[in-house]
Amino acid sequence: MTHLLEQAVALFNPATVQGALLLALVLLLAGSVGANLIHRTLREVILHDHAQRIDQIALSFLSRLLVLAMWLLLATAYAHLVPALNRLGSALLAGVGLASVVIGFAAQTTLGNLVSGISLVLYKPFRKGDRLSVMAPTADQCEIGVVEDITLGFTTLKTDDGRMIIIANGAMAQQAMIKWPVAKVPPADPVKLLGKKAAS
Repeated sequence: MTHLLEQAVALFNPATVQGALLLALVLLLAGSVGANLIHRTLREVILHDHAQRIDQIALSFLSRLLVLAMWLLLATAYAHLVPALNRLGSALLAGVGLASVVIGFAAQTTLGNLVSGISLVLYKPFRKGDRLSVMAPTADQCEIGVVEDITLGFTTLKTDDGRMIIIANGAMAQQAMIKWPVAKVPPADPVKLLGKKAAS
């Protein structure tokens, strides 16, 4: 029994190439199972929320954020467990200041959309199923659609003719929009209303 345990430990030794690959496979499997469990749990919560007291967009956004955090934690753990990657990380610490500045500039828009998505979920200016008039690069400079989802970077709306409007969360959080009552049909030209709201 002790011999088998020693063989298993040697097999998963992260100092060897074989052990590092097997450890990566185990962490990938654990991450996939964890992501599946998060999605299934939140799906069950939505299915059992008959009174619709839970914001589905907030839950969907939260699940994506949890999955992203889980993968980042697993990647960090793998980098610390494998000696070669750990040494490489220590060697790169000297240039971490410059690297953080470069990465910060490169990911400024992405991080901005993520933060804007969090603010949209927290402040809830709209919910899934709401009908909105938003600015869009079309002939009328405006589109009307029903909110479908908020991902980590984008908000998706669906128009009456089936087109999908995809707007970056940063732009969505900064623009003026009109939320229409479900029973009320928006006018044919909502551009003037958006212009008045922006002017006020």
